[in-house]
Formats: sequence, C-alpha cells, structure tokens
Amino acid sequence: MANKDKAAMSSVFLTAEWQRLLMLNFPIEPEALQKHVPKGTELDAWEGTAYVSLVAFLFLDTRLKGMTIPFHRNFEEINLRFYVRSRGPEGWRRGVVFVKEVVPKQAIALLARTLYNENYIACPTRSTVVDPSKDTAGTVEYGWRPDEKWLSIGAEFSGEPSLPKKNSLEEFITEHYWGYSTQRDGGTVEYQVEHPQWKVWEASETTMSGNLAGFYGPEFASALQSPPNSAFVADGSPVTVCKGNRMEDRADP
Repeated sequence: MANKDKAAMSSVFLTAEWQRLLMLNFPIEPEALQKHVPKGTELDAWEGTAYVSLVAFLFLDTRLKGMTIPFHRNFEEINLRFYVRSRGPEGWRRGVVFVKEVVPKQAIALLARTLYNENYIACPTRSTVVDPSKDTAGTVEYGWRPDEKWLSIGAEFSGEPSLPKKNSLEEFITEHYWGYSTQRDGGTVEYQVEHPQWKVWEASETTMSGNLAGFYGPEFASALQSPPNSAFVADGSPVTVCKGNRMEDRADP
C-alpha cells in the first residue's frame, strides 16, 4: 500500500473497485493549469513536462462508509485531471486535481460537490469493455452525453498487462495517491486514495469523438485537439478513498 499515512487513514469515506481505466495523456503548457492549482500545492511534472489526462473507468461495488446506496453501486466515471504535489510530514505527497468529473447519477455528483467541492456533473454515460484474448485485441470505449451529442474516448490493447517501468510516464501517471480540491473559501482539502500498483496495457490505437475541447474549456483546447502522446489501459483494483482534511489543519512537516 503506497504513501500510508495514519492520520489520513483514520476515516474511510468510500470503497470501490476501479476497473479498466483508460488513460489518455496530453502535454500541456503549465500556464494553462495555474489558476486550477490548489493553495498549498505545486504542479508536478514528468521530465519537465506538465500533463493533463482524460481518464475513464468502471466504478464498481461502491460503498459509502461501508454501506451501499440502491441504484448507485456500479457506474462509469470520466474525468479530466492534472498532477500536483505537496509537502507532507513524510515528504512529497503526489496527487491529482480534477478539472471536471462526469458520472451518470445526480446523487453522486451532488455528494461530491457538497463534501469536496469537486466539479462533478451528472449526465448519461455508457461503456464497452472487452478484455483481450489470445487471438483478439481488447477494446474499451467510454461515452457521455452532456447535451444532445455524445462525447467518447476509446482504445485497443492486447497481450498481458505489466507493471509500469521505473521512472516511466505510465508510472508517473498512475502513482499519485492523493487528491486536492480547492474550496469555496480558497482553502484546500486533501484526501488519500489507496490502491495497489496497477498493471497496464499500452494502447495500440485510440479514438476521441466529439467537442472535447469545448466541453472542458479554452485553456485545455490546444492539448485536447491533438492525439494523446501516451495512452494505456490500467487493469484496476479495489480502492479506498479517505475522508478529506483541510490542509491548513495539517501539522507542518
């Protein structure tokens, strides 16, 4: 279990299975992200380059504080995120900031907005997930419909998944175990996300359909109008999301 912190683990907020995570990764100018960087954090870059990622996955067996909510257990999530870090008592905490998160359930979006001030929206979603076999490639496709037109991302992949290579971009993208969210008063909530290291398949082909740049905003247009320079599918695992804490209440390192 990575980046274990006793204080962060004192209260489990959510558990779930995250499966077949499609990750499309785009270089982006740091200036495009600065207004989204939460107080107390700084941009985290890989080999000097900032990245933004479109991530879509299956959110399964969802439980809030150990309890299931009828009709809200299994669903898709699609999010746009980037990468930050913050000094914790044990050293650097590497985390993600979500620009926008899409789920199909209004109750989930409302809960996330209320408790974490995360920019969740609810709209219809859909997915197709086929694992590769010995003779055929696997496919993943995730779609969401914020208005009358569907947006979608997808990929083909094959073979067996493997752990990311040390210091690779795949390791950088997947090995962030904290979340940071700017609050309405300008403060920052920090929460830990625990899961084992994921294995990944490199994507052989990717698809992107619809006005993604328009959906996410002009500061992301130049990045999202080009094909990703990295694309892979992570196998996924059980995940624990801990209760968020305000960073200003945290003891200084």
